[in-house]
Amino acid sequence: MVICKSPAELEKMHRAGLIVWGALEKMREMVRPGLSTKELDQFAEKYCAEHKARPAFKGYRGYPGSVCTSINKEVVHGIPSPSRKLREGDILSMDFGVEVEGYYGDAALTVPVGKIAPEREKLLRVTRETLERAIDKVRPGNRLGDVSSAVQEWVEKNGYSVVREFVGHGIGTKMHEEPQVPNYGSAGHGPRLQEGMVLAIEPMVNSGSPEVRLLDDEWTAVTADGSDSAHFEHTVAVTNNGPWILTRPREATGPVW
Repeated sequence: MVICKSPAELEKMHRAGLIVWGALEKMREMVRPGLSTKELDQFAEKYCAEHKARPAFKGYRGYPGSVCTSINKEVVHGIPSPSRKLREGDILSMDFGVEVEGYYGDAALTVPVGKIAPEREKLLRVTRETLERAIDKVRPGNRLGDVSSAVQEWVEKNGYSVVREFVGHGIGTKMHEEPQVPNYGSAGHGPRLQEGMVLAIEPMVNSGSPEVRLLDDEWTAVTADGSDSAHFEHTVAVTNNGPWILTRPREATGPVW
């Protein structure tokens, strides 16, 4: 069942979302060659404590970290480790969520480590643009398929593929609520978007084939063909004034990340 949130509930979700945004912005600044993914995880946990938030991922179905750190061919759910050191030219996806006063926020971005190859720059740009195009469809009266189709269309137009095994999701008093938000689909199909619905929209884009496989840690998903993958995400509310990105400040302008 899809749960529509009241204005008061959306404000609470925005408070959680701003903590997610703040932590990811700080972690983006930290990223450099030689940094371990465990250091990012430790920072995220400390940031939560300082802001009276609970890291939503830690312990979720047994996940051991506070932030998912996925490098290059890793699509999602990479586990932070002191032995995973970032290298010049890598791309790093960071997925982070918190719970504050019973409400959740969830967002992700992929960042360069130092100077990256033009091919990787394009992958990051297209994936971010894909999220922007999907967010623009989050309006009352549109259908869920309009959001999904916007992702698939821009990704494939640019010669990439969308991951199908993992999808976006509704979010609120639970990290994962209805509806699921696939990154592929047909415009004009699916449930109609209503004011108060909140979606975690998260394009996961591979530079090669869409297939993924799971590593032995039973968490880290990687591209089956070893190609690069990028991931951007925001928590977005449907309002009569258009999409409200809950995981960034109201006054923010320009690109979504």
